[in-house]
Amino acid sequence: MRADRLVATLLLMQSRGRVTAAELAEELEVSVATARRDLEALSAAGIPVYPQAGRGGGWSLVGGARTDLSGLSATEAQALFLLVGPAAAVSGEAKAALRKLVRALPQTFRADAEAAADATMIDPTRWGERDRRRPEMVDLLQSAVVRRRKVRLTYVNGARERSERLVAPWGLVDKDDIWYLIAGTDRGQRTFRADRIAEAAATDQPADRPDDFELAAAWEEVVGKMEERRSRTWATVLIEARFVPILRDHFGRHCHTDGESDDGRTRVRLAAPTPLDIARNLAGWGAAVEVLEPESVRGELARIGFELASRY
Repeated sequence: MRADRLVATLLLMQSRGRVTAAELAEELEVSVATARRDLEALSAAGIPVYPQAGRGGGWSLVGGARTDLSGLSATEAQALFLLVGPAAAVSGEAKAALRKLVRALPQTFRADAEAAADATMIDPTRWGERDRRRPEMVDLLQSAVVRRRKVRLTYVNGARERSERLVAPWGLVDKDDIWYLIAGTDRGQRTFRADRIAEAAATDQPADRPDDFELAAAWEEVVGKMEERRSRTWATVLIEARFVPILRDHFGRHCHTDGESDDGRTRVRLAAPTPLDIARNLAGWGAAVEVLEPESVRGELARIGFELASRY
């Protein structure tokens, strides 16, 4: 991500005192134009870096080879440690990194930053479940993303078809305990579920990533397409107002109230990939919910009701 590059750029300047855009590009494996834009972005953000023209020039830090980490304000430092702090409880590497970050901060910020790091703990395990651990596959993929190396995958799709892929890993996303890999392929950008990757092996082939790639923006696009597929079927139902929050919990963003009916019940619009998906969610409500349309959902509910009546 670009934020990673900006921090890496600053740390390089701290260690070397002066760098050229070409040196930075080679070190971070980006184009010279990207390195120059990053240096200009640091300067525009108020970081004390400035260019020196002419032979032997480059970019330097005001006051020499040392500066406070990224010029963080007190509020920004607290926000950073509130975000990163919980990771230290489960990762020795994160704990060591936090200690180094604290030492890089101005003295007046350190006490509050340390307090922020200890203020929050995250327990990802739901009640009644065993401890959750990140799959080893994710560690391999994450290493390939950082090292910019292509990965050879054996992937099993939703139809249980296996295929071999050589991909350039661009980023990983953890959504609701399922990991997704966004990667470049010979057919463009693709998204792979990590739990469907049967085998993976890093290669020595360099993995190019577009200079304008931003993981957050790419994932937002993936989510948009997925949510569009998840809302192909819409249904209108009537239910008592006190039950609407429960429907919202089940259907999330695909649940919208649409006024009241003449009998005082609330009209609600619901969406799911198929009529059966909607019917399965509503069947347990019995007569407490009435589906007005479409007929396909009403038909699925009738079929489910007939199956239950026949068996019980």
